[in-house]
Amino acid sequence: MQLAAIVISLVTTLVGVALAARAALYIYTFVKLGADEPPRARTGDPAGRAKTVAKEFFGHTRMTTWGVVGVAHWFVATGFFCLVLTLVTAFGQLFDANFALPIIGHWWPYELFEEVIGLLTTLGILVLIVVRLLSLPGRAGRKSRFAGSIAWQAFFVEYVILGIGICILVLRGLEGALEGASHYQAAYAVSYPLVLLFKGLSTATLKNLIWLFAMLKIVISFTWAITIGLNPSMGVAWHRFLAFFNIFFKREQDGGVALGELRPMTSGGTPIDFEDPADDAVFGVSQVEQFSWKGLLDFSTCTECGRCQSQCPAWNTGKPLSPKLLIMNLREHAYAKAPYLLAGGGKDAEGNEKATPEQLAGVPAAALAEAERPLIGTAEENGVIDPDVLWSCTTCGACVEQCPVDIEHIDHIVDMRRYQVMIESSFPTEAGTMLKNLENKGNPWGMATKARLDWVKELKKETGIEVPVIGEDIDPTEVEYLYWVGCAGALEDRAKKTTKAFAELLHTAGVKFAILGKEESCTGDSARRLGNEFLFQMLGAQNVETLNTVLEDAPVKRIVATCPHCFNTIANEYPQLGGHFEVIHHTQLLQHLVDEGQLVPVNPVEGLITYHDPCYLGRHNKVYTPPRDIIAAVPGLRNEEMHRHKERGFCCGAGGARMWMEERIGKRINTERVDEALSLNPDIISTACPFCLVMLSDSANGKKSEGAAKETLRVVDVAQLLLDSVKAVPEAPAAPEPEPEPANS
Repeated sequence: MQLAAIVISLVTTLVGVALAARAALYIYTFVKLGADEPPRARTGDPAGRAKTVAKEFFGHTRMTTWGVVGVAHWFVATGFFCLVLTLVTAFGQLFDANFALPIIGHWWPYELFEEVIGLLTTLGILVLIVVRLLSLPGRAGRKSRFAGSIAWQAFFVEYVILGIGICILVLRGLEGALEGASHYQAAYAVSYPLVLLFKGLSTATLKNLIWLFAMLKIVISFTWAITIGLNPSMGVAWHRFLAFFNIFFKREQDGGVALGELRPMTSGGTPIDFEDPADDAVFGVSQVEQFSWKGLLDFSTCTECGRCQSQCPAWNTGKPLSPKLLIMNLREHAYAKAPYLLAGGGKDAEGNEKATPEQLAGVPAAALAEAERPLIGTAEENGVIDPDVLWSCTTCGACVEQCPVDIEHIDHIVDMRRYQVMIESSFPTEAGTMLKNLENKGNPWGMATKARLDWVKELKKETGIEVPVIGEDIDPTEVEYLYWVGCAGALEDRAKKTTKAFAELLHTAGVKFAILGKEESCTGDSARRLGNEFLFQMLGAQNVETLNTVLEDAPVKRIVATCPHCFNTIANEYPQLGGHFEVIHHTQLLQHLVDEGQLVPVNPVEGLITYHDPCYLGRHNKVYTPPRDIIAAVPGLRNEEMHRHKERGFCCGAGGARMWMEERIGKRINTERVDEALSLNPDIISTACPFCLVMLSDSANGKKSEGAAKETLRVVDVAQLLLDSVKAVPEAPAAPEPEPEPANS
């Protein structure tokens, strides 16, 4: 038995180590195929990045938000590395059944640690297996976050861990029986029942069982190594190692997720100069090797857990986009194409082959066929990513927020969109009108520039309040805040109500503010997220120049915006264009004014209210509290959260330039969100974004016409609610006193 155990274990180990090492080298070579990144973009502040890795691994910062699943995974993940020494012990036991690690082998704190972690790892993997079995795609369909995952790989990994955990506990019981442990003690706190089970066996039998289970532990471990060695694209297994690198090289060196701003367009690791681009500049991504090396690392690291998929508004409303399946398809395509690329293959901008026939002579036919597939194309075109998948994304950030290994889905989606828009001119036709209007009129509706001041005239007529235009009616040095109104806030009727309410509140609080008026133009958010980086650069440069000129003499370049998309663009993306401003959202300013007593909500606004988190205010910029604090300050309101809120808030469907594209597949995203709100039977649905206001209003009005929502339901911005409470209620005229009756009546 001992000889057989030694031979089988050593052979399995040698094969497993060799194949796993070869696959690790292959993955490294594969990742290096990706395009360069700008210098230090992924390596700045290495100490801080290492701290982030430790925090995310040991704290399981995003995994633990999923409750019991996160806790179970923590024990499985830590157990995998903490119990490596038990593997060393198993090798020693092959040669000597009484073997124990030098120094610590019989130290009771180590033995107790080994037992507890072994038990909790085993229980943890059992929990994860049960969770997977209860959510099989065959039962739950799209509701299962495992829909589309490669099932055999996941179950293989889970049962390997379960097998190893059982072997550890059984070996501990056998060791105790061989030692003659006769009572509960720290060293056998968990395994003592097994010690009692094996106690009556002979010494020879105990040794044979130790050799058997030591062999099983080693064979199971290195069968896993053989399997992942033969499957380098097996993310569900390789993420155990690759996740550390993927988190270390994440986009934000402060540890934040890849939300907020989009990265500048680069070619060959250098930002593209749009005023004078290089002749060989690559615009966007049209071939998988044009993704950066971090992109290829992202694809390799995906563990197919489906957290991104479960939160995606497109997937949850019957559309073809699943962030998980997108990454998986890119990964499988990249690895299938890798032999061709590693041989020197590739196409230039005109589609000509770069490699010689000699270089491609040994490339498998399957890899050559994979190289001919278009990255974006329909099933008929044999495309890797269907256009409907690419254009379904709202860039809400739910996928990026939820991913436990920091995959940067939005950056990859926008990179593919950039090529489609800027090189292929291939995008949904409705978006073309928006782009044309932005280019010619500076706003998505194509309205005249002078229309940006219509709301000012309306406000003066309604309230007598005059809103000054900076540089015309007021000097920049006298202004506390430049109010960036935004296209929707100035031109869309429903959003204009928010604009006027906010201006009236600022006036009431005595805040000195001004607007740009006709000098304001679209920030370019929709153009950039659609993929038209050139148009964004044009609009952004124009706005940055205007703002820098106007605010040149201002003591603080302070801007307040009611639109989260404008807020995000000016605060996070204009620094890429030389515009550095202090930008806040209107809810942040209003909360401050309420806290300081400059605005006092006194009039009750009765009703049940539920608040919808705008994606570009919440997930992208982590502003969750101010709108809720304002609602809490308004007397009479009873706030109740929707099931999906804050970090797990559900998109309205307008982001990623989807505001300008029709939804033709599945359920409308705004309808799904309003249905969720209506399940609470609210009197008011509130938000803090003009795009959200329009989308939710449209759906709510449709529900009213169908009789599915009460006619009194209101969809309003929090600024309107606050104004209703702050604004003095006009006193009712006193009733005339009755005239005295004549004396002779």
